[in-house]
Amino acid sequence: MVYAASFADIFKNSFLNNFESIDPWQIALAFAASLLLGIGIFFVYKHTFAGVLYSKSLGFSFIMLALVTTLVIMAVSSNMVLSLGMVGALSIVRFRSAIKEPVDIAFIFWALAVGIVNGAGLVGLSVAGSVIIGATVIIFANFKTKYHPYVLVIDLEPEYDEAKINALLKAKCKKFSVKSKTLGQNGADMTVEVRLEEKDLKIVNELNRFSFVRNAALISFNGDYAG
Repeated sequence: MVYAASFADIFKNSFLNNFESIDPWQIALAFAASLLLGIGIFFVYKHTFAGVLYSKSLGFSFIMLALVTTLVIMAVSSNMVLSLGMVGALSIVRFRSAIKEPVDIAFIFWALAVGIVNGAGLVGLSVAGSVIIGATVIIFANFKTKYHPYVLVIDLEPEYDEAKINALLKAKCKKFSVKSKTLGQNGADMTVEVRLEEKDLKIVNELNRFSFVRNAALISFNGDYAG
């Protein structure tokens, strides 16, 4: 019984009472850094967003992720018993929200990394890393290419000249790739992925001059261009 009591006292003094050793100023600094860096991640995401529909709630979640992760890491690092329980509790958490853009995953990991590093007390590393990551994201997001991807949809008469269409595409497009072609008794439909200069969109007018073209539409495309 003496050995059991001694072990219990050692265990209690080593783990259960470690909360008292946390510096309140360190807690305040970690949460302040997570809050400011989370806001920074939110504005970088908003400034560099290039998807179809911007989600304000997702941007706000970056701030919450940084703060919540900081809280969890500080609690885990200061209490061994709580860390074991936290591992078991977090193992049953399941996230059902679908990530629409691949870059959103990178921003989520960025916010989590900020919370982890700040929770571990490495605020300087968190700030320096966030500055480098944010600058890199902004530089690459503002990098504009000369040619932009578009989807060209062409509605054709039954008797159409595909050679003329291909000749026009070769002359006006940097690259093009036929994605689909549907033939029917009333005509044909073609979907072509093209690379054009942003200000040079006259290809639609030139296609409509062909007698066998009923209608031509050019749609901006934000996906990956293959070819």
